[in-house]
Amino acid sequence: MTDVLRRGRASLAFGFFAQGVAFALLVTRIPAIQDRYGVSDALLPAFLAAVPILAGVGSVATERLVKRVPPSRVLRWSQPVVFLALLGVAAGDRMVELGVALGAFGLAVGALDASMNMLGVSLQRSYGRSIMLSFHAAYSLGGILGASLAWAGAHWDLALVVSYLPVVVLLLPAALVGSRWYVDGVAAPELVGDQGSAGGVGFKVLLPLCLVMTFAYIGDSTVSNWSAKYLQDVLGSSEQLATVPYAVYMVTTLLGRTIGDFGVRRFGAVAVVRVGTVVAAGGFAVVAGAPGAWVGMLGFTLLGLGLSVLVPQTFAAAGRLFPGASDAAVARLNVFNYVGFLIGSPLVGALGDAWSYRGAMLVPMVLVLVTLVYARSFDAQPDRYGGGHERPRTVDVGRGSNGV
Repeated sequence: MTDVLRRGRASLAFGFFAQGVAFALLVTRIPAIQDRYGVSDALLPAFLAAVPILAGVGSVATERLVKRVPPSRVLRWSQPVVFLALLGVAAGDRMVELGVALGAFGLAVGALDASMNMLGVSLQRSYGRSIMLSFHAAYSLGGILGASLAWAGAHWDLALVVSYLPVVVLLLPAALVGSRWYVDGVAAPELVGDQGSAGGVGFKVLLPLCLVMTFAYIGDSTVSNWSAKYLQDVLGSSEQLATVPYAVYMVTTLLGRTIGDFGVRRFGAVAVVRVGTVVAAGGFAVVAGAPGAWVGMLGFTLLGLGLSVLVPQTFAAAGRLFPGASDAAVARLNVFNYVGFLIGSPLVGALGDAWSYRGAMLVPMVLVLVTLVYARSFDAQPDRYGGGHERPRTVDVGRGSNGV
């Protein structure tokens, strides 16, 4: 059983890593994609908004799909579609081809995000201790690699297909081979209670986690979309220095997720979420009040450390709240990932234009602080993963995807 779990954990971590690479390659080369297809500045937001909207559709569809097939099978076949759609974005030359490729990418990403977090939640239950942050750490590592490859492609003025093709050739077959060891968990009978029964997911119980997920991604999208502009236009940095905050944010996100599971085991999920929330809010406060670029960089460093723990722990909390229906809970919660992504950037931009960008940074700060109100939703009862409270490992770890 232990070997099955270890292989399942390693293969799923690689799936998270590969997704991080693919997503970073897409979002960091948007200017090059815009130039290749001649997408106007007015039309570009519509293309960009279509991806998270369709991803939400893919996540909702996955909730229904996993009632008939295991999440491992959804993940096994959605990940290649993501890579092929990425290659389609690079290889096309007409606007309609871009639309089809981005549409396929969005739908597949929604299915992929939902299914791999379903597997992460069920594996954590089988392990009987916190491991969810380690999967998201693998995603962050992939994002750093993907962004670095995108920078190299832009630096050497490589065609998109030249940048993307080697990555797809390497990672797509590796992900398919790794998918042989995915593990589908089965909720232990003793965990199935009134809230977590197979009968459904109570939205009233899930709502606090949905809000936390939305606010966390509003914070994340603020950093990814506005950090460079803020540093250059508001804090007076050079153009080169303005590219650094997001890289720092990604590295500190990786660091926070790498050590986060140890914090959950030692102090419990509620304490880790509270500390992460306060650190993230402090980061926004430092950014808003920064007198210069280097203090602003400190703020983005704090943001990476603070926000890094919120999303993985939100998925884990959904699995604990609905142990008999965790797949449905994760799929529904995952939709609010895209809601936050859609709201964050336009919200900060509109506030920045109407008020000030310093003031606009205080809005995601306040929203993130709302997590403190809902911190008890992350309580590990009855399935506690904190130090000294771990329950015995689940004997039946479920079906490996190679056996279904």
